[in-house]
Formats: sequence, structure tokens, C-alpha cells
Amino acid sequence: MTHKHAFEALDRTLRYMLGQNGNMICERPFGGKVIVFCGVFRQTPPIVQGGTRQDIVNASLYSSYLWGIYKLLKLTKKNMRLTVGSEKSNIQETNFANWLLDLGKGKLGGQNDGDATFDIPDDLLIKDTSDPISQLINFVYPCILRDYENPDLFSE
Repeated sequence: MTHKHAFEALDRTLRYMLGQNGNMICERPFGGKVIVFCGVFRQTPPIVQGGTRQDIVNASLYSSYLWGIYKLLKLTKKNMRLTVGSEKSNIQETNFANWLLDLGKGKLGGQNDGDATFDIPDDLLIKDTSDPISQLINFVYPCILRDYENPDLFSE
């Protein structure tokens, strides 16, 4: 979500501060220091008020002059958020995890230029339009009204 200018400012500052005797700017990115960035690039892009899609893409880390020096490491084996609290993953969780990964990789909706139309599986839709928030709460926490005084309810 961070604008590329923040990373570039950090790079320039460290190059200047770690240059030889303050007279020269260090040639190495980030002044030769190892910087670790982490995040999920499929999530929220940088916010550019009133910006067009092109402005937002240009603000992303992918568009920075620094992008070519990064060593990108990916975690791809298992979506841990879908298996927390359960001994074994059920079929619905596995289907959701695969659908989510396909969505993130752009495999749904066919070829697109950033805009795509795709179908959301019926079991993920909120069908009660009169009170969707209650339906969502009941789906996520089916026993909340019965067990709300149980201190272990949210720790599982």
C-alpha cells in the first residue's frame, strides 16, 4: 500500500548517510544495508487521491527504479488463514482457497486489462438482502449468541 516514493526516499537517505565521509553518495542500494519488505502484492494498491488507474500503477513499488534490485521470495504452499483452528482442511475450505488463489493470479474472468467479470461461487454469496450483516455474522460465528460469555470463543 505504500507509495514507491517512500521506498525511494529511504534509498536516497541511506545512500547519502552511508556515503564515504559524507562527501560521496554510496553507489549501493540502501547504502549497502539489507532491507526486508514483506506484504501481499495482491492486496490494496497505493492510494492516489483522484488518481487514474495509470497513476495508481505508477505509484506502486513495481514501477520504482528499485524494483529490479529486489530479491522476491514467495510463500506458495499453504494458505494458513484457512486452516487455523482445524485439524484437517475440509473440501469447502480447499475449494475456497483454490478459488482465492485463482482470483489473485488473474485466472478467473478470462483475458483482461485490469477489469474482469467473474462468477462468485454461490456458497460465498450473502443471499439475505434484508439483513446481510446478520447473515454474515451468523455464518462466521454460528454460536455467538449462545456462547458469547465463553472466554475461549474467539481464541480458537
